[in-house]
Amino acid sequence: MKTNVQWMGPGTMRFIADTGSGHTLAMDGAPEGGGHNLAARPMELMLAGAGGCTAYDVVLILKKGRHDVRGCQVQLDAERADTDPKVFTRIKVHFIVRGRSLNPTQVERAVRLSHDKYCSAMAMLAKTATIDLSWEIVEDLDG
Repeated sequence: MKTNVQWMGPGTMRFIADTGSGHTLAMDGAPEGGGHNLAARPMELMLAGAGGCTAYDVVLILKKGRHDVRGCQVQLDAERADTDPKVFTRIKVHFIVRGRSLNPTQVERAVRLSHDKYCSAMAMLAKTATIDLSWEIVEDLDG
C-alpha cells in the first residue's frame, strides 16, 4: 500500500494525499496551527478511516450471513492525550445497524468479530486507546 502526501506550500498547512488506489484527499491544520480550516485534520481522517474499516467489516459479516442489513452508521468519539504525541487514549464506537428482523446476537457477533479479529485500523488504535463498543438495531420499515 502506498500513498504520497504533498505539502501545498508556504502560507498553508494544507496537504494533498494521492492514494495507491487512485484517489485524492485533502488535509488542513487548525487555524491556531497555521491552517485555514479548508479540509479535515489528519487525526480526523485517522478516526474516520477506523470507522470505515469497522463498518465495512460489520456490513460484510452480516451480508455473508444473509441478514437483511440495510444501513450501518458508526459514531466515533475520541479523547486524546494532553501532551505530545497526542495519541487517542479512549474511543467510544457506537454502531447503528438498520435492517429487517436483524438478530441482536448476530449484530453483536459482527461488531465483536470486527473489533477482535478483522479491523486492522481499530487494532492499531487499540495499542494506545481503550475502545468502548456499543450498538443498537433500528428496524427498517421502508420497502
